[in-house]
Amino acid sequence: MSMQGMTTQGAAELADTASTGITIERIVKELGAYDGPPLRIMEVCGTHTASIVKSGIPALLSDKIRLISGPGCPVCVTVTAYIDRLIDLAKTGKEVLCFGDLLRVRGSRLSLSEAKAEGAKVRMIYSPFEALELSAANPEQQYIVAAIGFETTAPVYAALLEEAIQRKLANLQLLTSLKTMPEVIRWVCLQDPGQITGFLAPGHVCAITGWEEYRTLAEESGIPFVVSGFSGEELLCSIYALVQLSGKGEVRNLYPRVVSRQGNLAAKAAVEKYFEACDASWRGMGSIPGSGLRLRSAYASFDAGSDGLSEDRMAGGCRCAEVLTGRITPHECPLFGTVCTPADPHGACMVSQEGSCFNHYAGTNHNGTRQRR
Repeated sequence: MSMQGMTTQGAAELADTASTGITIERIVKELGAYDGPPLRIMEVCGTHTASIVKSGIPALLSDKIRLISGPGCPVCVTVTAYIDRLIDLAKTGKEVLCFGDLLRVRGSRLSLSEAKAEGAKVRMIYSPFEALELSAANPEQQYIVAAIGFETTAPVYAALLEEAIQRKLANLQLLTSLKTMPEVIRWVCLQDPGQITGFLAPGHVCAITGWEEYRTLAEESGIPFVVSGFSGEELLCSIYALVQLSGKGEVRNLYPRVVSRQGNLAAKAAVEKYFEACDASWRGMGSIPGSGLRLRSAYASFDAGSDGLSEDRMAGGCRCAEVLTGRITPHECPLFGTVCTPADPHGACMVSQEGSCFNHYAGTNHNGTRQRR
């Protein structure tokens, strides 16, 4: 990462955890020279994963600081049963509307893209709100919105439902696979106690939920959490803060211009109106209690059959589950870069631009070696 043109905004936001006058140059120097106990820092936001690779941050860190990707990519954690259900719906004449990344994720047999080639009704959209205009213009056609994501996108689907109800659109439903972050982070901590020494908390999610809900996680686990922005500089400052906080169950918010203690109250109220907490199935992790959102019974007519989608059949040899929980790095998967590539992805982590495998592949140097992760 070039130091030219860098400001000290991120460093200034670090003032409450480090000495006054700290500069980005000093942060880079200290992170590169770190020689303390080995640290494993997990980011749980797909955009953080992409930004870390794009900024070349791993190459700036000491070998004793290891960055690992967690279950922060919504496409990556979607189980195959959900894809299979979408394909079944699309084959019955209903039209499935989904984002581009999801088209290429394989179910137990086919991806949505492959099913479309066989005649299933599948359409890529850029915004869920496109579903409203399609439904209004074609009242004889039933539309299914593939509603996946975390707390960041749940308010969007709440707003979609609000408008669909107001416009009395009876030909629009959601197939939901909405998940929430605290419970899966707690699950990761319980699976490998002591293996994770710090978390980069998800900045986009925290903008909605606020950072306060991570305080309990930090106190329970004794692991620090730092809410980070997305520029290379902000991420370096946040990693530095986690190094300084190692062993302390505390939360620091280094993204205060966007994230507050309580979050976006209006967005949370909208989600609360239409959705309720439920158990959710995560790729390779099984069912995690209280880690999902489902439509409340009052809005059951808008549900395309989201319950019971738990089966998860990954391709033979695929180790997405271990990648998503930080047990292995992508290049330790035997399919990585050979059988499984962005052009021909076998696992969901190679499909999405927020996926760990995709970003490790993108971070491969021209000489064939990979950036240190």
